[in-house]
Amino acid sequence: MNRPLVETEGTTRLRIVDCDIHPTQKSPAALFPYMEKRWVEHLQTFGSHIRQALVGQLSYPRMTANGMRMDARPTDGPPGSSLEMLREQHLDLLDIEVGHLIALGRGGMEERNPDLSAAMARAVNDWQIAEWVEPEPRLRAGIVVPQDNPEAAVAEIERRAGDRRFVQVIMSTRPNETLGARKYWPIYAAAAEAGLPLCLHPAGYSSGKPSTGTGWPSFYFQEHYTFVPGSEALVTSLIIEGVVEAFPKLKVAIIEGGFSWAPALGWRMDKHFDTFHKEVPHLKRKPSDYMKEHFWWATQPMEEPKNGRHIADVIDWIGWDRILYSSDYPHWDYDDAYRIFRFPVEPHQRESVLGGNARKLYGYA
Repeated sequence: MNRPLVETEGTTRLRIVDCDIHPTQKSPAALFPYMEKRWVEHLQTFGSHIRQALVGQLSYPRMTANGMRMDARPTDGPPGSSLEMLREQHLDLLDIEVGHLIALGRGGMEERNPDLSAAMARAVNDWQIAEWVEPEPRLRAGIVVPQDNPEAAVAEIERRAGDRRFVQVIMSTRPNETLGARKYWPIYAAAAEAGLPLCLHPAGYSSGKPSTGTGWPSFYFQEHYTFVPGSEALVTSLIIEGVVEAFPKLKVAIIEGGFSWAPALGWRMDKHFDTFHKEVPHLKRKPSDYMKEHFWWATQPMEEPKNGRHIADVIDWIGWDRILYSSDYPHWDYDDAYRIFRFPVEPHQRESVLGGNARKLYGYA
């Protein structure tokens, strides 16, 4: 893939921060070196206990290869499991300054067994450091937590909080209860106390419930679009149930959930605020005020209307200082940082989205 010529190339080097890179284990056994013997034996004897019937394969209706680019498949593992390919196909190609790892598979977020979920979360966090971050200093890890075991989740955050190689806390976006539920509040308190943003990336089937509000979709084509209503529900829950009011220091990054829907959601919640405010007196401000103060949004996936200015209008409402670059490497809908804007933008806007905003959010120099 050749990098296209853009208005900034040849003039100012873009300091790109990619907030959405997915590392993959070469096999389930890749986590064994980071687990106690009892849990290795448990997995070998009893297997995994995620909340779906077909535990040996992807949750229906996910597609073959989990939506990965086939050119990212090494000879000894699945797509996304090669650090060398990540360097060649992405980090070096686009001259990425910092890349955030978002480990979605086999990290404990979906396990029914609470103690196993805690062990797997610890293991996947150690695995990220040992096999990705240590050999590649451009990478940063996310603290994967077993959100339905809040005590263990808090312990994992506290264990990693002082390690600058970890930049955020990652929870499942399909937990057993809505993320605004009080059972999860200790996790938010720990994240806020540690100064770590909360990363919400569509993934997981922790609850075993359908990905849509009307049942299981028939095709992956439908499944792919559930990321938007799912993200809307997350934002609504965190605001209306009072999480961001209770934890004013909490910062939330919505990664790979899109963002074009954000203004409409804000307008709709504001419209009904006067009607329903007596039901939720803990909210001191309009919902859209919380959206603009506590939430950040990633570029992937970005809609591409014929009139690109329509997307610019959306970003104007959200704020150009709230948009983060997301490549989604190594998935098939990967976004090249030099191709994400199909309409004219000011140089300072491009620089903010591609790196400046992330550096401010995550505290980079």
